[in-house]
This record gives sequence, C-alpha cells and structure tokens, in this order.
Amino acid sequence: MPAGLDDGKLTRLMAREREAFHARTHKSGALLRRAAGTMPDGVPMAWMAGLYRHRPLFVTGGDGSTFADVDGHSYIDFNLADLSNTVGYGENAVSRALAAQAAKGAQFMQPTEDAIFLAEDLARRTGMPKWQFTVSASSANQEVIRIARAFTGRSKIVTFDGKYHGHIDTTMSVGGAPHANAPATPEAIGVSPRATADSINVPFNDLDALGIALAQGDVGLVMAEPALTNCSLVLPDPGFWAEAYHMSKAAGAIFAFDETHTWQMAYGGFVRAHGLTADVVSLGKGLGSGVPLGTYGMTPELADFLERHLDDYVAPVRGLAIGGTTFGNALTIAATRAMLDEVSTEEAYTRIDGHGTRLADGIEAIIRRHGLPWQAFRYGPRSGFCLTPELPRNADEAAPSVDTLFSDARRLFMANRGVWEAIASAGPQVSFAHGAADVDRYLEVAAAFIAEVLH
Repeated sequence: MPAGLDDGKLTRLMAREREAFHARTHKSGALLRRAAGTMPDGVPMAWMAGLYRHRPLFVTGGDGSTFADVDGHSYIDFNLADLSNTVGYGENAVSRALAAQAAKGAQFMQPTEDAIFLAEDLARRTGMPKWQFTVSASSANQEVIRIARAFTGRSKIVTFDGKYHGHIDTTMSVGGAPHANAPATPEAIGVSPRATADSINVPFNDLDALGIALAQGDVGLVMAEPALTNCSLVLPDPGFWAEAYHMSKAAGAIFAFDETHTWQMAYGGFVRAHGLTADVVSLGKGLGSGVPLGTYGMTPELADFLERHLDDYVAPVRGLAIGGTTFGNALTIAATRAMLDEVSTEEAYTRIDGHGTRLADGIEAIIRRHGLPWQAFRYGPRSGFCLTPELPRNADEAAPSVDTLFSDARRLFMANRGVWEAIASAGPQVSFAHGAADVDRYLEVAAAFIAEVLH
C-alpha cells in the first residue's frame, strides 16, 4: 500500500460506495443480468467487465464531455473510452461526417479521396511521408512487425517493460531480456509461447539493456511507446530516444514508435513535439474519433519495399501478409478526416494543454494540502496521482501508482458524484470536449475523496 493510504479504510469506503453505486444504477443491474444469458459476464467485449471491480454501466448516449446511463445519471468523462473518444459525445464534426458517408456507402474496398487528405495531413503532422490504414492499432502494429521481419530478415523484436502494443501474440509477452537467459513468456492465457519466444523486453530508459539486446544481431524491430501510458505515465529521459534510434539503426533494426496513446497528448504526437526520428509511426483509436481505425506511417525506403512485395493472390510467390477486407474503409476514413480537420487542430491542442495544466496543478494542490509524499503526473492534457515521492523512470517504479484498490475506490466515489474516472493503469485526461468547469468539478470531487480517505 502506498505511503499515506490505509488499506482498511479504503476497503470500507469502497464497500460503501459500491453499495450506493448499485442502488442508484439498478436498471443497469437488471440489464446486466439479462445480458448474462447471451454474453459472458453480460458484456459484448470482455474489457467492459474486466477493467473494473464493479459492474459496468449501460449507457444511453452523451453530449460533449458527459455521457448518461439508463438510470438517467450523467457523468463527466475523464476516461474517454481509454483515449479512443477524445472528440466527445453527441453531435459533432465526426458524427456528421459518419452520417454523410454512411448515406453514400460505408465500404467499397476501393479508395476514396478522403484517404488522400488523411494521409497528407498525417504526413504533414508527423513527417512520415507514406501511410497505410487498418481498423485498429493492434492490426497496424501487427503489420509493422511483419514488414520489419521481411525487410530485415530477422524475427526478433524488442519492446519495453510496461508497454502495450495491442492484443497480438508477439507483443503480449514478459521477460526475454538477454541477461535473463530465458525466452519471453506470454503475459496472458491464450497467447502462443512460440510467438513470444521472438520477443525481448527491456526496461524503459535503459540504454545499456537495449544495447545488450541489440548486440545479438537478430533483432528486426525495436517498437516503443514514446512515453509509457499503460502503467500510469513514464516519460523518457532527455536524449533517450535519439540514442535508442541511433543504436537500433547501427544494429540493423527497424525503429518504430507506437503513438496510439501519446498522439492524444500533443499535436502531431511526441514525434513532432520532441523532434524524434523513427522508421515507422503507428497510430490508433480512430485518432480519438471514437471510430475504429489504425494507421501507420513509414519512410520512403519501407514504402518502396511494400510496393515491391505486393501480396498478389495470382502470383507464384506471395508478398507481404498485410491488409484486411475492412481496412481503409470509407466510413472510418471520413470520420478520421473530420477529426483532424475540425477537432484535433493545433489550437485545440493548445487549449486542452491549458486544461491539463489546470488539472495537474489542482491534483498537486490536493496532495500538498494533506502533506502526502506524492506528485501529479503531467503531460499536456494527461494527469493523475503519482503515489511515490519521485516520478517513475520505468515500469517497476510506476507500479505503486497502479494501485487497484485506490483506483477502484476513487472511481466508485466519483461516479456516485457524477464524474467518471480513468482505469487503474492510466489517469484522468482532458478531451477536446472538456472545459475549465469540468476540470474544476473533477478536482472538487477528487479532493473530497482524498479528504475522506485520510481522515
């Protein structure tokens, strides 16, 4: 238990708040019992049950930064569907684009002009000149892995402890660092041990460990989040990525950034904000539009390799195993173009950066008020409670802040007061739909929670 917290007090508070939560959301409870007859845990996707230690809400809709449940309660959302819906709810530029495109056709398995505009915009923002589109970051990262293996002739990939690159076998691994003298193993059941045997995981911010992994001469790809976002928030040391890129290229490996989460924190992602260099940049979560889409940009050299290894079904030799029937479909392309053109503009990022500062400053003020040995995470619109005296530099140091009891108790407390909190591994984040009043309400309820937990 992190310093300043009382396990027993948190447990009692959570039990009280769960009882109140269930009492005020009885219609959601009834729907969940009905749904359990046809869906495991009563949900259409397992995470809807697995992310929390309380039952899920059944939602009717939303407007701006808030959504409503079937019992008629509204919640200011600081979870944003795990950053996949930073556009907000209700009618907006994305919903209008979806309606217009759906009226003309959702999918043709042929390109639309919107795809050109989308690729040009992403190229301008990131500096990556060539783009391909999928339906999720998981599928985008899977294609990046296949391209790197084909291009280099090597099967091993290096990732960093604490990462998340989607639910694909190769990246859902733990361990495998050369000094461990044992292959990486699956981090969840159902993942093939044969797939994870090609994975090497090293500590974040550790150039020595990366160097040892690359020295084996069998690494085809180094894939990294510019900042770890799935174990609270871990920022890179100054100069870390420049040296990591240089080391990877010297060792003959492709270097890729997965900006699926960090894209939502800065205009053009960390690559643009920090002048980083990579061979590939992958993105996902519909770039925050709420619509399923993944994409990846690449250098001209890799793009040329793709063109020379097209997977032609009638050719005597098959090409790269990339693509999918619904990849690059007209509906999601139109929605994501609207997100870039009308919502996630440079001015909008400046605005939410200011709200993020307001959020982090407010959390810091709560911490200081109670004399706690904590800090606030902060980067752009992202914040949260760092439950240690120093900000973490790797996943092990971040682990104390991913305290499920503290997170679950806080979520229930805040939900009962009209605020929807983020999942345990993340932290609250401001969306393009939030305003200063939303941030102030979050801080008001969070302050009441901390005061009750401590006194």
